[in-house]
Amino acid sequence: MSLIKEKINSENLPKHVAIIMDGNGRWAKSRGEERTFGHKNAINAVRNAINACNEINIPYLTLYTFSSENWKRPKDEVNTLMALLTETLLLEADEIFSKGLRMHVIGNLDKLPPLVKDQLLKVVDLTKENTKGNLVLAISYGSQNEILNAVKNISKDVKEGRVEIEKIDEKLFEDYLYTKDFPPVDLLIRTSGEIRISNFLLWQIAYAELQFLDVLWPDFTKDIFFQCIVDYQNKERRYGLTGDQVQIQ
Repeated sequence: MSLIKEKINSENLPKHVAIIMDGNGRWAKSRGEERTFGHKNAINAVRNAINACNEINIPYLTLYTFSSENWKRPKDEVNTLMALLTETLLLEADEIFSKGLRMHVIGNLDKLPPLVKDQLLKVVDLTKENTKGNLVLAISYGSQNEILNAVKNISKDVKEGRVEIEKIDEKLFEDYLYTKDFPPVDLLIRTSGEIRISNFLLWQIAYAELQFLDVLWPDFTKDIFFQCIVDYQNKERRYGLTGDQVQIQ
């Protein structure tokens, strides 16, 4: 067993971990390769994150797989990413199912190539009865767009008499987000040394612990994930209260 894993307190685990998987291009360039080489070698890091969550029973893992802004990247790179996503789903579907994980997808799926969208929905359907954990892929996802869509849909329901303005609160608003069935994010991890959120789960990370790692995503290991959990457990989460109030609770 990993020595770092042994330090984890199983009574104080985050319910929802989200990861911004960054650094594939720089990892590839440091090896004299094209950016797409980094994307292809990032699959093992994805497996490490999924397996680490599975081993210590974290119920929700969300991976920032492809942002709404990523469509602006060079066409060859986008095509490679889409092909790689389809290939990975085909290869990993049985493994995801066998681990008892249920897969979800959030984002604007209508922008995806039909083959990619079809494969995603097949895995979602394949795993819909699984209860061991939840793997959430954020694909063609942008948080600002998600929030705007929620506002538009609430406005429509108000106009059509299904929602009263006075009843709009945080809980109702969350019911209009892609993540309405998921708990808020407890821990957000970003690799590659960049310190920014990049339009990812802006509402959902309101009280999340944020960890920015210098490691590039293809080098991400289970022990790195376990260390993130240990560091998370060493933090006092206050939710706007004072430390004394938290201790009393």
